[in-house]
Amino acid sequence: MKILLAEDDNDMRRFLVKALENAGYDVASFDNGLSAYNRLREEPFELLLTDIVMPEMDGIELARRATELDPDIKVMFITGFAAVALNPDSQAPREAKVLSKPFHLRDLVHEVDKLMAA
Repeated sequence: MKILLAEDDNDMRRFLVKALENAGYDVASFDNGLSAYNRLREEPFELLLTDIVMPEMDGIELARRATELDPDIKVMFITGFAAVALNPDSQAPREAKVLSKPFHLRDLVHEVDKLMAA
């Protein structure tokens, strides 16, 4: 199962990649939404795991474009701004899961496992 991770915080991104790879996932990670989007255009992923507040393209725009490219891609936001993702005016994909920071890496892997099994 391939996960595309977009997170601009370098330390957070490293921790997330390590936790997800240890759980058996194949992870491609990027530090901004635009780079992640360009990769999505090249190959399919099962899950987009993205921060919301990022330079160049925010996570909501990235998720919107990702679901236009692949309506079957699953989306999970990792954010300290959960209310933004949940706001109906944000145009975030309706089925997107939101995991609020701070969270334990074990909780992240558990939520990803649940989403991938759905």
